Amino acid sequence: MSTFTDLVQSRRSAMNFVEGIKIPQNELEDMFSLTRLAPSSSNLQHTHYKVISDPALKEEIRRGAYDQYKIHTASAVIIVLGDKLAYQQAPEIYSGLKLLGAMSQEEYDNTIQSINDAYEGNDAFQRDEAIRNASLSAMQFMLIAKDKGWDTCPMIGFDPDAIKATLNIPDHLVPALMITIGKDYKRKIRPRGYRKPVNEFVEFF
Repeated sequence: MSTFTDLVQSRRSAMNFVEGIKIPQNELEDMFSLTRLAPSSSNLQHTHYKVISDPALKEEIRRGAYDQYKIHTASAVIIVLGDKLAYQQAPEIYSGLKLLGAMSQEEYDNTIQSINDAYEGNDAFQRDEAIRNASLSAMQFMLIAKDKGWDTCPMIGFDPDAIKATLNIPDHLVPALMITIGKDYKRKIRPRGYRKPVNEFVEFF
């Protein structure tokens, strides 16, 4: 187990992967079991993942991602989706707290009403929340993957409509980003590109 500081400092986006390495499904399930603990607005857990390791389907995804070679060499490509209708699951998500007595009926009703008021009929907010929360979850997944010995690369260079068509993704799920995962071909930690000093991107008041 890495210390968290070491983990953050050693993570790099992998530009190419060692071809032919498979990730056991039980390892992926372990990573996603930890990923599910990522924060999400109102605990609505907006994120859905599609993990593609089948070589033929990976090549179809590659065509929808401008033929990027790292998709070909990656052990898997993961489509990160945000659910615009996640708020509709609020009654199910909060019912457990009510049954445990951690939330009164009034608190439960007010919480569900507040969530519905924010989301219903507000497509822009639904989409923004879907992408925001999916991105939070994706970053957690990438750190977990690194801790387990896997390298990743987040990607936005793809045609969302092509990916949705290939995987028959319904309209309420928004492709937020794509993650390739495998073993970095270069293996050695590359020098990190320029990073702004703290005083250039943080203001204290």
